Parts: sequence; C-alpha cells; structure tokens
Amino acid sequence: MNKAVAAFLGRHNFPVHQDINSVIDALLNDMHEGLAGRKADEDMIKTFSNPPEKAVTNKSVIVIDAGGTNFRSCLVSFDETGKPSIDFMEKTKMPGIEKELSRKDFFNQFAENLEHLKDKSSNIGFCFSYPMTITEDGDGVLIGFSKEIKAPEVVGCHIGKELSKALAEHGWKNKVHISLLNDTVAALLAGAADSSSGRKYSSYVGFILGTGMNSAYIQPEDPAYKNLKKQIIVCESGKFNQLISSDFDIAYDKKSAKPGTSLMEKHCSGAYMGPLSFEVIHCAASEGLFSKDFTASLLKLENLTQIEMDSFLHAPYSKASVLGSKAAECATAEDYEKLFDLLDALVERTARLATAILAASVIKSGAGKSSSEPVCLLCDGTSFYKTYKVRSRVEGYLEEVLVKERGLYYEVVEQDNDITYGSAIGGLINC
Repeated sequence: MNKAVAAFLGRHNFPVHQDINSVIDALLNDMHEGLAGRKADEDMIKTFSNPPEKAVTNKSVIVIDAGGTNFRSCLVSFDETGKPSIDFMEKTKMPGIEKELSRKDFFNQFAENLEHLKDKSSNIGFCFSYPMTITEDGDGVLIGFSKEIKAPEVVGCHIGKELSKALAEHGWKNKVHISLLNDTVAALLAGAADSSSGRKYSSYVGFILGTGMNSAYIQPEDPAYKNLKKQIIVCESGKFNQLISSDFDIAYDKKSAKPGTSLMEKHCSGAYMGPLSFEVIHCAASEGLFSKDFTASLLKLENLTQIEMDSFLHAPYSKASVLGSKAAECATAEDYEKLFDLLDALVERTARLATAILAASVIKSGAGKSSSEPVCLLCDGTSFYKTYKVRSRVEGYLEEVLVKERGLYYEVVEQDNDITYGSAIGGLINC
C-alpha cells in the first residue's frame, strides 16, 4: 500500500488489516449469547426447520423473493425426479424504497405484484430478506427493516397473515399457505437439495453478500442450549456491532436512516459500499492526498455507487467509469495508485469480515471435521462474486483460519437460481 494512503487511513482509525480471528471470536461469543437467550447484537432466529430428507417431487410452488432493491415472483415446479423449473418470472422494485408506505399500501403493492400468479398454487415460499421472528407455523413477524426500506407500520406484523389477507382482497380464490424464510435459509436449502455433484457435505451454511449481508447455519443439539432442537438458525450477521468504526464509517452512519445500527452491514455490504467510498475519497481529497488538479476534480463528486467504485478497481485506466474518466483528465501516476489503494482497502475489509462470518458459522455448526465431507457454504450476492477480488480473498483467508488453524473443511458453492429454488423448498416444509 502507498505509504501516504496507509498514514491517512491510520489517522482516521481505519483497520487496514482487520484481524480475522478476533472478529471470529467476537461473533462466536455473540452467537452463543443470542442462543442462550441473553442480549446479543445478532438475533439468532429459530426457524423450526431443517433441510428435507427427500427430494421434492411433482409439486408447484409460488415463490416470492423480496429483499434489497428488487421484488421477484415466479412459479417453481418440481418434476417426478425432483428437477425444478421456473415459469412466469417477473421482477419489479421492492415496495417502500421510493417513498414511505402504510401497512395497507405495502401489502397491497405485494398483491398487485403477484397478479400474474393468482391461484396457480396454494403454497407460497416467501423469501423476505429482513429480520423476522419465525413462528412454528412458518409465518414471520418482522423485527425491523434494513436496506433503507420505509414502511414502519409493517414492523411487528405477521407477514404471511397480512399478505394472505391482501391476496383475498385482490380476488384470490384458493386459501394459501405462506411459509416465510430468509434469503440465507433459501440459499442453505438450495445447497442441501443439490445432490447432483456427487459430493457429501457434513452441514450447510447460507451466506448473502449483496445489497445486504447475512448468514444462516444448522445448529446441532447442544446441552448449552436447553430445549433447542437441531434446526436452521438465521444469525442476522449484518446487525453485529462489535467492530472498529473509522471516521468514514461514523460520518456515513450519521447520514443513514438508522444511525448506530447494523454496523457489520454498513461496513461492507453493497448498499453502503458506494456511499462509504465517497466519504473516503472526499476526505482524502479535502486533506490534500492527491495532486491539485485531481483534488479539484474529485471534490466535484456529489455521490458514488458501488458499481462505479468497483469499475475503477477492475479497470482503473478505463474512461468508462466516473472515477476512471476523472483520473484520465488530470491524475498523476501517484494519484492512480492512491485512489486504487483507498478503494481496495475497503474491499479488503469486506473480504476479511465476510471470512469471519463464514468461519464462525462453520465452527458453530460443529461439522467439517472430515476433508471428504466439508461444510457446504452456498454463497450468494453480487458483492461476493463480482466485487473486485472478494471471493478469491475470502477463500484464501478461509483456508488459513479454518483448514490450517482449526482442521475444519469447507467448500464454497455457487448455484444458479439458488434463492428461488431454496424458497420453493421452504414453501413446502411446513405444509
């Protein structure tokens, strides 16, 4: 790293090389406290479910995937061999992003988005990617929104019950059974359902690093947690707050919809990577880290998206990105190096924190002790797969902290349509 950049980051309390094991230990302690019923950052939500023992066959399920910025809906059908297919897929914006909605308007928009699937199945697998308390009948009570969704009246509602009512009001004839699940549970279920690879896994983890961040794993029975049967646990990892916050993190947090909350998510998920990069660049330019002309150009920036910052990292000398275009006009060779190193430091921190979450989930599962039966880490999200070097760095760090240091084995798995297929399976678990 450029020495001037390292000094700048140090002055602003930014951990250039976050110690992964320290974060793992803090996460494990927080997970333990949550499971034990004591105060914890992560919600440690019980799902009362496990992956099905047999493949789903000859059934159709309506699937809703509502989270981040998009609202997707479709019909998933499983044939006699368990092979799934997708029909009637539609995508629109997630309600509550553009303006604040009342409870009634929020669910009315959901019902309107589902008109093309009216009465095509009596079962709905609803992937609702926000903190919920799952009830034993498969419904979910919303704990709170993340990702800047504005619908405060929905907090505390039984999501499935409210949606069922809205669908009935919109003319649905069939009485529907709605199973709520988190996107990490859907990812986990998709990994558990895929037996085509010829691999055998000792357990499963679902991990999302996209617009937001979260994880789920299978908690085995443990005498430390009375009356807790083996089941999938949703961690709500993005809410973990025991982290070092730099001046940039603090500055952006104050501007967010809910200051002081979900620091893990704000440190490294896609919804915040762009704005956080803007804070870093603006501060660096204001303190004279760059040449005079490039400083003047950067200070004209009004905002920055994750796509733009990532485009620069992938191709710094391309004029196609906002930062690349500005740099091409007046940046020196040292300016290029400094800007690259600043943005790469943010990505490096993301990779280290993601590693800690995945490693903590593997450790907590009690599995992965045999190299021939690793833990399946089904990872999803554009920030994990497309952001500059995140996946490769995460796998490298996992090899160190899990395999070399703890003798635990893992395999990162990518699957097309994982959330959709996993949600369909989830829609049938509690039927």
